[in-house]
Amino acid sequence: MSATPSAPRVLVVDDDAVLRSVLRDYFEADGFEATPVGDGLAALEGVRSLDPDLVVLDLSLPGMDGLEVFRRLRVAGCGIPVIMLTARAEQPERILGLEIGADDYVAKPCSPREVVLRARSVLRRGAAATSSALAGPSDVLRDGDLELDPRAGTATRSGQPLPLTPREFALLERFLGRPGELLERDEILRSVWHWEYGDPSTVTVHVRRLREKVEEDPARPRRLVTVWGRGYRWDPAP
Repeated sequence: MSATPSAPRVLVVDDDAVLRSVLRDYFEADGFEATPVGDGLAALEGVRSLDPDLVVLDLSLPGMDGLEVFRRLRVAGCGIPVIMLTARAEQPERILGLEIGADDYVAKPCSPREVVLRARSVLRRGAAATSSALAGPSDVLRDGDLELDPRAGTATRSGQPLPLTPREFALLERFLGRPGELLERDEILRSVWHWEYGDPSTVTVHVRRLREKVEEDPARPRRLVTVWGRGYRWDPAP
């Protein structure tokens, strides 16, 4: 008899007790194990004690805000997917959340059902990436001093490990696998994020972060170049 898959665990972090309760109910109705907490310190402790599969993290928290919680998680090497939830609909706040590596962003007011669906989507993307890496032999991708092994999940530059987030790894794999080709932003959203619809600035932010790790001078990129008004192209080394 095969083992029954365990329910995915989600940590819901929000200072609004009513919203925490509603989100917990929606997640549990969809088969999650949901734990609600109301502040940043409780969020950090919840990640340590519960080892959740995903965190829904409000930015506007008392004391330690959501951005600081997220930074501390990443500094500690925690790669748990994070969906940021906030009432701040302004562009700079959304871009900042994506820029520091959040997996998705939902602006309040929002449908609790939408949050659950986005959580499922984030977890599916992670599972798909893992399955792809384990599916079988795959060619190591090389360009100049860069080397990326999709199966092993490793990337190096001049023999030194590249500190890539999962999304940056998938983005670099996409570019190295199609050198010299124009990749439009919408296509990148579909192939890397698996979004049919989304904000193209998500791609822009992640490309900027990737350039900081693969370019000699990120301000004047020679490898990952912009095709203005359309997308990006990877220019391979001679």
